Amino acid sequence: MKLLLFGAGILLLIFVEILRVYYIMPFPGSQLEETIDLAYFLQNTVWYFRVLGVLLVAYPTYYYFKSGKSTIKWTLMAMLAFWLMVVYAFNFRFLADKMFYQPENKILLNAKAYPIEIIGYHHQVRDTIGGKPVMVTYCTVCRTGRVYSPIVEGVPEQFRLVGMDHFNAMFEDATTKSWWRQANGEAIVGARKGKVLQEIPSQQMSLAAWLSEYPNSFILQPDSLFLKQYEGLEKYDEGKMEGNLEKRDSLSWKDKSWVVGIAMGLSAKAYDWNDFVNVQVINDQIENTPIVLALESDTASFHAWNRIVRNDTLNFIFNSETKKMHDTKYDASWDWTGQCETGPLKGEKLKYMQAYQEYWHSWRTFHPGTQQFQLQDHK
Repeated sequence: MKLLLFGAGILLLIFVEILRVYYIMPFPGSQLEETIDLAYFLQNTVWYFRVLGVLLVAYPTYYYFKSGKSTIKWTLMAMLAFWLMVVYAFNFRFLADKMFYQPENKILLNAKAYPIEIIGYHHQVRDTIGGKPVMVTYCTVCRTGRVYSPIVEGVPEQFRLVGMDHFNAMFEDATTKSWWRQANGEAIVGARKGKVLQEIPSQQMSLAAWLSEYPNSFILQPDSLFLKQYEGLEKYDEGKMEGNLEKRDSLSWKDKSWVVGIAMGLSAKAYDWNDFVNVQVINDQIENTPIVLALESDTASFHAWNRIVRNDTLNFIFNSETKKMHDTKYDASWDWTGQCETGPLKGEKLKYMQAYQEYWHSWRTFHPGTQQFQLQDHK
């Protein structure tokens, strides 16, 4: 009976440590089911299970170490040692905030631009823009870059990386220990469940394109404490990573294919990156709103705008000579800030729309009703 108690206790101690982390980190099979409530329960009750497990093993351990055979003693010692190894591994090695640390030295040189290799490792960087706090986030497994205001219920909140849900980074707030999804800024479990962080508009582009538009910029510099970690993401933005979680599938509409996603109201649409690179300008419509999606010549910097100007719906093409957008109605050139350079609309500016580049598996997971744009239907 004493051995059964010890066995039950040691298994409880081992499995609660493993499962608490398994459900919120990208282990095989851990991100495929709806287990976030179970993960949150284990996270917040782990000490109850630890105390129960210790109570179950305490008396049998005392009894056998006092009067048991040496073989039993060594067996118990080995199992206890294994448990301690599990405790160390799953509390100091495999936890998200023990793997990805926040930068100690934040140096920005002349616009607020954040290299993906840097924020991709840290997952979030806190900063201020125009005197207001911002939380710049990135999940390399979903290829989701988002910028949020960290103000919750009128008060600046602190967040730490706690793990993943459906392969997307999750942050835990310091006040209520609620868990927030990085892809949409929504609290998905905890006291603040259902609340959503205010998103701040952002754009993804090459540094050269950014500086062309914002020459007096500040650029986040590498923290010297994490240079090796940044090196591990050097090929990430080119889609040349080797690991299954972060590599790009060059084919279209595969889990790790790149798409550009736009959400508007209750509607969402995804655009295949391969098609986008081929045509560079896509005219489309989402929820009765005409939009234009445009890719610069560097095939990295992209933009989305509403293509209605002065109540007139324009149609754009990519001009291979000027390397800019060209509207076919007024035969006018438009720059990459969305401003008309020639013709009767000169000086007019298109209304910016938020668009994201991410992996197809991520976009369809967090926008389950999304449409897939088919280029052949719009030629």
